[in-house]
Amino acid sequence: MTSRRERLLDAAIQVIGERGIHGLTHRSLDAEAGLAAGSSSNHFRTRDALIDAVVERFAARERALWDELAASTTPTTPGELARLLADYAKDATGPHRTLTMTRYAILVEAGIHPALRAQLAATGARVSAWATNWVRVSGSPDPDRDAPLIMNYVTGLVLHQLAIPDPAFDPYPRIEALVSALVRPRVAAVTA
Repeated sequence: MTSRRERLLDAAIQVIGERGIHGLTHRSLDAEAGLAAGSSSNHFRTRDALIDAVVERFAARERALWDELAASTTPTTPGELARLLADYAKDATGPHRTLTMTRYAILVEAGIHPALRAQLAATGARVSAWATNWVRVSGSPDPDRDAPLIMNYVTGLVLHQLAIPDPAFDPYPRIEALVSALVRPRVAAVTA
């Protein structure tokens, strides 16, 4: 069951994802949540308090998505890793587009307001750990080098798709090319 506070924060994520960070006001939040004017200011007295709470809720929702993904699969080959990341990119620009748009808006805001960086760092560290493990298990000889290269590339593909949508978006061939260039499946040693 979602609390009133969570409902407000989910509505704030919707506003940011559809209108950008500057579209988020107490008034726009009350309207999006279907509440009486002034309702959100009872929970979040200032815009900064609202933004801080949105970042926490956003991070919790993103962690839940990554937890679900990590619990459901572990890619063991470069092809499986590329497929997983391509599916993630399509999901991030499709069904979870609003949440992804909110992520990018918050990232830009963190560049301007350093206090937000710590909140984002915890979620980012968890995602980086999973990605590094996936790249390791898939056969990378240097997962600490390869995981950031692959994940930053996927981040760029997602951003580009959000900014300039391509109805035929299929990130798999490009992701597979990069993953295959970096991650080589381990070959069992042959004994004579």
